[in-house]
This record gives sequence, C-alpha cells and structure tokens, in this order.
Amino acid sequence: MDIATVVGFIAGAIIFGIVVLLGGNVIIFVSIQSALVVLGGTLAGVMISYTFDDLKNIPNLLRVSFQNDNVESEHVIETLVDFAEKARREGLLALEDDANQMEDEFLKKGIQLVVDGTDPELVRNILETKLTFLTERHTKGRGIFSTMGELAPAFGMIGTLIGLIQMLSQLDDPDQLGGGMAIALITTLYGALLANWIFIPLTKNLETQSNHEIHVKEVIIEGILSIQAGENPRIVKEKLHAFLSEGEKQQVEARTGGTEEATEDAS
Repeated sequence: MDIATVVGFIAGAIIFGIVVLLGGNVIIFVSIQSALVVLGGTLAGVMISYTFDDLKNIPNLLRVSFQNDNVESEHVIETLVDFAEKARREGLLALEDDANQMEDEFLKKGIQLVVDGTDPELVRNILETKLTFLTERHTKGRGIFSTMGELAPAFGMIGTLIGLIQMLSQLDDPDQLGGGMAIALITTLYGALLANWIFIPLTKNLETQSNHEIHVKEVIIEGILSIQAGENPRIVKEKLHAFLSEGEKQQVEARTGGTEEATEDAS
C-alpha cells in the first residue's frame, strides 16, 4: 500500500470537508444535477476517446496507484551482482534454476535468453522491444486519467452555462436567482475538484511509477548483458551503480558491505 497516496486523498477530503463545514450550510454544496453533468459528461467523453478494452483496465490502474509494487533499483542490482558471481563460478547454465523461481517476468525472460545461448544483440533487441510496449501500455493507461482531468473542468463549465441559462429564464422570479446561481457555480466546483484532487494527481502518480519501473528494467537489461559477456562481478556492480542516486548507493553499500570480500574473491 502506497501510504502517501492514501494520505493525500484523505487529507484532501478532510480539508475540503472542514472548509465546507466552516461555511455553516453543507447542503448547499450538494447538487445531483451538477454531479450528473460533470460525472456523466466526463464518462461519456472518455468512452468516446478510448475503447472498451482500455476502460476495463481502470480498476487495475487504481490498484497500481494505491499499491506501490515497484521493486527498488538497489534490490535488483544486488540480485544481478549475485547472478554475476554465480555465473562466473559455475557458468551461465547454473542460473537456469534461479530464473525459474523468479517472480519478475522481465528478469526471468532475460536470464532464460542468456541461459539458452541467445546472441547478445538479439537479447538486447527482445528486452528493449518488451520495454517499448510496456511504456506504450503505461502511457495509454495514464492517458485515461489525464483525459478525465481535462474533461471534468470543461463539463463543469458546461454545467455552469446550463445553470445560468435556466436562471436567466426565471428573471421574473427574483427569489429563484440566488439558488440558480449557486447550482451553476457548484457545477464548476465539482469539475475543478475532481480534476485537481483525483484525476490529475492519479495521472502524475502513474507517471512516477511508470518511470521507476522503466528505470529498473533498464538496469536489468544492462545487468543481463554484462552477465552474458562474463564481466567481472565487481565491474558489473560498478556499472549498475551508475543508475543509482548517491543516497541509493549508500543504502546498497550499507547492506552489502559485509559481502564485499566475497565479491572480490569471485573476481
């Protein structure tokens, strides 16, 4: 569970709730008509923009947003360095059993290609192609929420215009003007709130997670090719550390400091 995402949504709800309560009359912020225009219009626009198969993926996208399942780069590097040590001692075929036990399908596929003796250039092409299609899927997924973020304020404005038209049609009854204006503005509020509290933040969340996953897979590609080339495990480690920030490097060194001698012996 991604705590930051959950806290962000809860904090937004609390802040908005407090502001509304301080105003004294909560019921004036409730409008079924406004909700229908904004939610219905946004949903209709998204359905026109994407296929039904794309929209079926929305629950999975929400799960990804709230459950941070991404593997950290430093853990992947530690695994790849261990594989490099084992391959140097026992040969590439010794990695076959380890590959079959992996949960990461991308890493598993890469090790299997290496064990099968696939040409290094072909290994790179296959893995980079998989990475390209993964990037395209991620882009389309977050594009759904990005589209919602664009449509919600627009339909909020459309709802406001509808409310103003209805209000102006009742100019002969001044008592109705205040309520009509309130409903018109509430529609704009709904659109802006949904866009800036939910849809746009979800888009940014998915983009951040996608960039992280792509970064990890780039590390995997470089590590697998280094293992296949039979490079010294210490060289593999230094090469992959180039993908890490200084803070991440320090964390890795703190965890692996005790195994440094083993790495040197393997070299």
